[in-house]
Amino acid sequence: MLNRFVSNQISRIKHVPYQIDKNITLTDIMIILFEKGFQVLRGMWHGFFFKEKHGIIFIGKHVKIRHSRHIRTKGGLTLGYRCQINALSKGGIEFGENVSIGSGTIIECTGVIRNLGESLKIGNSVGFAQNCFIEVRGNIEIGDDCIFASGVSMAAENHVFENNEIPIRLQGETRKGIRVGKDCWIGTQAVILDGVNIGDGCVIAAGAVVNNDVPAYSIVGGVPAKIIKSRIQSIKKDVEFYYN
Repeated sequence: MLNRFVSNQISRIKHVPYQIDKNITLTDIMIILFEKGFQVLRGMWHGFFFKEKHGIIFIGKHVKIRHSRHIRTKGGLTLGYRCQINALSKGGIEFGENVSIGSGTIIECTGVIRNLGESLKIGNSVGFAQNCFIEVRGNIEIGDDCIFASGVSMAAENHVFENNEIPIRLQGETRKGIRVGKDCWIGTQAVILDGVNIGDGCVIAAGAVVNNDVPAYSIVGGVPAKIIKSRIQSIKKDVEFYYN
């Protein structure tokens, strides 16, 4: 009975059918509900300072949020244990519905206040696992239904280094931005560099370093990342032509 009740409540929050595992015990459910209760209370407090807030926010212990007035959320946001967010930026951070940010993940929009970061937009039903790092210097946009495994890094900035007479730190930066399409799976410890556009439905292998655009429905891996194959046979030739 309690399993059904909890499943129904989660379905209402996520706006999609949800069924918890039938093997979960009553004790486990009570522990989870107890933890979630405190997360909701923290979410109510932090959410009060957001620029725009809709729905329920779940926030774990020791979460640090700076410049909350630059954050907008559409509902169902979860921030795991020890997440850190610095939202100071020109366009702020927008979280879609049912976004989950794993424990230890860092979202850093601005490093130095002489040059603010641009913006971060995350679509609906996007999940980041533990210890990811999102460096929002240029614009970063992530489509709906994407999943990011643990330790993924995204950096929307490059340093200029052409002049050997001037320290690299004084030569400025370029910010082309990063875009990840809908329904992508980014593997553990993958790195996505500035200027990359990843198409819809792509799979990025664990440990890959993506420094070039990735056509839709491609599977890529390696350092630097190269196409392994296409997820759709009908576009395989087009993908091979694109990279050859």
